[in-house]
Amino acid sequence: MAKNSLEMETAPRPEPRRPSPDPGVKAAPKPKRTKMKKNSLIWYVFLLPSFLGILLFMVYPVFESLRLSFYQSNGTIETYIGLDNFKTVLTSGPFWNSVWNTFYIGIFQIVITIPLGFIFASLINSTPRGQNFFKVIYFLPNVTSIVAAAMIFAFVLHPEMGIVNYALNSLGLPGPDWLSDPSTSKWAVILLAVWHWIGFVIIICLANLQAISPEMYEAAKIDGASGIQQWLFITIPNMGPTFAFLLITGWIGALQRFNEVYVLGGPNGSPARSIQTMGAFIYERGFTGFEFGIASAATYIMFMIILAFTFVNLKVSKMKL
Repeated sequence: MAKNSLEMETAPRPEPRRPSPDPGVKAAPKPKRTKMKKNSLIWYVFLLPSFLGILLFMVYPVFESLRLSFYQSNGTIETYIGLDNFKTVLTSGPFWNSVWNTFYIGIFQIVITIPLGFIFASLINSTPRGQNFFKVIYFLPNVTSIVAAAMIFAFVLHPEMGIVNYALNSLGLPGPDWLSDPSTSKWAVILLAVWHWIGFVIIICLANLQAISPEMYEAAKIDGASGIQQWLFITIPNMGPTFAFLLITGWIGALQRFNEVYVLGGPNGSPARSIQTMGAFIYERGFTGFEFGIASAATYIMFMIILAFTFVNLKVSKMKL
């Protein structure tokens, strides 16, 4: 009996019989992975034109411009000359004049626009009604084409038919020849830049003003702080990151300025190269003088200047203002 029981324990147990599938019930379909892969590939097909456009019109020009900076090229004939193009640009008087004009216009644009835009944003924020109306009115110049705006300013600043000189003559003041005098042509560009950019500054400042906690102002009122004290010691310190952002974007845009000075003064920045910026200098050498090697070298020098200013601005933005 013991032997039989041992054999029964060691004998393999028969597997349980699986119920036969009901012919009336359909089995769950297996996931079709190949179909899912095909569907995912369709999205890459839609992205392909944009990707090719980026490669063709952004990536390729960057490397081609770097290559041309080491060649003397007129578009058809190329000769390798090493770093001579960079030496030519760095020892060129018109290039450093364009650098001076770029910084002169950019500094005054930023110094005027950011404080003025912040003041206007503070006034709009303190207005209980009509904020959306003022937002639209002030932001309209920013969405206007800079080329169209420059053409309008060329008419507004006309020495005889312009509105500005008409207003000055009505007050008994002489109206200058804005776009023909080197001493006033830069300020014509500055006025255009301020008018075109101030709406953006107002919108950004207003968004940050409305994000400041009202509890801070309530606590200041309880402590007896006046409205000006609240503005000086609560509002302005909390606007530090916004000012840093506007400073960075303003400098990048100012160092790349081209369209308005081209419309007002052509590629050589007339009169007497007084409003020629770095972008206009590159255009003049590349597409007017057909010196593509020098234009490419100037482009990379301008890139290094923008990179250095961006680095400095990023360091400044991390500081508590």
